[in-house]
Amino acid sequence: MELKGDKLYLFETAPIPQAVGRLAVPTILSSLVMVLYNMADTYFVGMLNDPVQNAAVTLAAPVLLAFNAVNNLFGIGSSSMMSRALGTKDYDTVRRSSAFGFTCALAFGVLLSLACTAGKGPLLTLLGADQTTEAATAAYMGWTVTLGAVPAILNVVMAYLVRSEGAALHASVGTMSGCLLNIVLDPIFILPWGFGMGAAGAGLATWLSNCVACLYFFALLWKKRGQTFVCIDPRRFTLERRVVHGVCAVGIPASIQNLLNVTGMTLLNNFTSAYGADAVAAMGISYKIYMVPMYVAMGLSQGIMPLVSYNYASGGVGRMRETVSFARRAALALLIAVAALYFLFPHFFISLFMENTSILDYGSHFLRGFSLGLPFLCLDFLAVGVFQAVGMGREALVFAVLRKIALEIPALVVLNALFPLYGLAYAQFAAEVILAIAATVVLRRLFRRLEHPEKLPLHRP
Repeated sequence: MELKGDKLYLFETAPIPQAVGRLAVPTILSSLVMVLYNMADTYFVGMLNDPVQNAAVTLAAPVLLAFNAVNNLFGIGSSSMMSRALGTKDYDTVRRSSAFGFTCALAFGVLLSLACTAGKGPLLTLLGADQTTEAATAAYMGWTVTLGAVPAILNVVMAYLVRSEGAALHASVGTMSGCLLNIVLDPIFILPWGFGMGAAGAGLATWLSNCVACLYFFALLWKKRGQTFVCIDPRRFTLERRVVHGVCAVGIPASIQNLLNVTGMTLLNNFTSAYGADAVAAMGISYKIYMVPMYVAMGLSQGIMPLVSYNYASGGVGRMRETVSFARRAALALLIAVAALYFLFPHFFISLFMENTSILDYGSHFLRGFSLGLPFLCLDFLAVGVFQAVGMGREALVFAVLRKIALEIPALVVLNALFPLYGLAYAQFAAEVILAIAATVVLRRLFRRLEHPEKLPLHRP
């Protein structure tokens, strides 16, 4: 079996706006639905008007984000390797890479579930839970972590694998099916007119929805057997050095990047928790509102990755350059518009979740701070997406370290000292301005080097 027909047209000859649209739009929609799904817990728990229940969802968020470390390692790593192998027509490597990514994701999901459950007490303390919020946070994590780690990781990794060969629509439908189910189930399990489980009900809805998403991908791959290069058969699992290195060279930096994001969020929550449950709940709400455009930028950068990877490996440098340029213009236009709305009308967006006066006041200040970094964020995401697509994991890691270790975390400490509590929301803005400048410079240098392929490191499978 070879890549042919519509998929070959998509990667090699389709007009760039059309190719980007077919790959990125479903991915962006999927990302937006995932944000809504993440916000659904906050929204419906917020309807209880109980800051403790809302704080529980916020405090557990870093653990759920930690799952993305595994998603990035075996999802982004394997999909990048698969798309580059498609570009060089090495179809056996495509299958082996996907089998490696799936099997490892399953194993790591089990290990994460066991580790978090065994160390629940210290973990809750690390997350910033106190006597007031500990019970609610533990109940939420019982469903989303103890039982939910494996399906939460597998459904995302399988979406990456399916997307790597251009099937962005199928990948997005699978992800969105679980997310939409979660939104439907949330009020039933959370609110008093349903089961009245509070934060625990939000966790149960999340677990069930992730299980359904996994079932979709298993059914899809079974139906398309013999017509897809995606392979999740454990018998095709391999520790062949070329496959392991190709996946991990991109996946490990992507995973570290996510772990640094979790570290940053944990510190943010710990700083905020010193000001009480209202401040924690307001920070959680404003951050999730900020995540809507952030996930759009992320979805765009991930959506174009297969197109960038394929053309990099096959030598289509001009097509690759045009893809990145088009994506940059589209992302900037959208994020500038959203940032303006957030900055001008923060009270309106916070009030969609809670009418508590204290939380409205805190949240409006936080959202204004977060909004300022949005236009700069998209340039950083786009650069990192290109690095991951072409196998330049080291460069992606450098950006991750710059963002969190060198810039954002020190900014949290300094700004909180200078402007207690309210300064925390401006740390990302300070970091993203510098990173956007760096991203622009590095991408320009990369494309100059692409004009002289002999000067590039070899990242092709």
